[in-house]
Amino acid sequence: MESLTLRASPSSTASPLLRLPGRRRAASVRVSASGAGEPDLSVTVNGLKMPNPFVIGSGPPGTNYTVMKRAFDEGWGGVIAKTVSLDAGKVINVTPRYARLRADPNGSTKSPIIGWQNIELISDRPLETMLNEFKQLKKEYPDRILIGSIMEEYNKAAWHELIERVEESGVDALEINFSCPHGMPERKMGAAVGQDCALLEEVSGWINEKATVPVWSKMTPNITDITQPSRIALKSGSEGIAAINTIMSVMGIDLKTLRPEPCVEGYSTPGGYSARAVHPIALAKVMQIARLIKEEFPEGRSLSAIGGVETGNDAAEFILLGADTVQVCTGVMMHGYGLVKKLCTELQDFMRMHDFTSIEDFRGASLPYFTTHTDLVQRQKEAIKQRKAIRMGLQSDKDWTGDGFVKETESMVSN
Repeated sequence: MESLTLRASPSSTASPLLRLPGRRRAASVRVSASGAGEPDLSVTVNGLKMPNPFVIGSGPPGTNYTVMKRAFDEGWGGVIAKTVSLDAGKVINVTPRYARLRADPNGSTKSPIIGWQNIELISDRPLETMLNEFKQLKKEYPDRILIGSIMEEYNKAAWHELIERVEESGVDALEINFSCPHGMPERKMGAAVGQDCALLEEVSGWINEKATVPVWSKMTPNITDITQPSRIALKSGSEGIAAINTIMSVMGIDLKTLRPEPCVEGYSTPGGYSARAVHPIALAKVMQIARLIKEEFPEGRSLSAIGGVETGNDAAEFILLGADTVQVCTGVMMHGYGLVKKLCTELQDFMRMHDFTSIEDFRGASLPYFTTHTDLVQRQKEAIKQRKAIRMGLQSDKDWTGDGFVKETESMVSN
């Protein structure tokens, strides 16, 4: 018999904005096959049912019909397409636009890649072309989850038009790019919005009054406290948070040419840093957002974790912190779409080790073990005190008991 776990439903006191017709909140029903041989990787988030929690992150792996179809065929739980806007004509990419950091300080080509930088912009393909491909994908894979990533200038009418057109293509949800660290900040796009809480609140309001499918707000790590914009996005009506986007970086300087990397006609620009090296930073940011959701949004919100995922264990860490889904972008660029099979196998191995039958069995299990440094000091003092007490044995004659007499005697014997 299948066991059923129901997450908290939205509060009846929620504002009208949070109950727009057609919008699906973060409340989720997860079904696990108790006693089944294989751990169940399926998840349901904001009403979106996925065979596993692994989602293609917005970027090159979701840039056109061919590659998104490949992702579905390989078994990814969902696909988030590369970010689109109304006017792709403004988007002009350069090449080379990637740079890599290897574990070997000498830069050996055989050394493992631990860091990846890109200066790539959002989709440079016409919006209508992308929308037609979304429609085709949903026609061929009606039961698979396709999420549209969108970004627009500081213009309410433009945001509303973009949302309407993308929703008409049949996407299951929207991810809002409030986090691209480079590109067109002068037009108040990407991280320029995510780093300005007042601007974020206004734009989030425009988006959530128009959208009829679930909205995930993608947050930038290039900010002092990621919980501040996350809180605003959620209070403005977003069903979930996705984090983190790439970290602003300069990959390095070529010590032979003295030019920065990646080098385009002798020049470069700061870009977004990803891959394994950012994973610890992403874990910290995801932990902070997960605590925010648990403490301030008891009716439930969803969390999609991103950052340096190349193994099932990387994903398990994010889920243990409270993530519902785990996104992979750079990992696919380095290892290919078949990576999802490895991720699923390794995540199931982890689940078997702990006798977990479903994702929900361990989601958020590690979150309660984070505290303050002051509390750590107090906990250690108390633990040392207790250990000393055990080594010293009884403190006075009143502590003797009949049942434990022999052990109590032994505790005070010097060897």
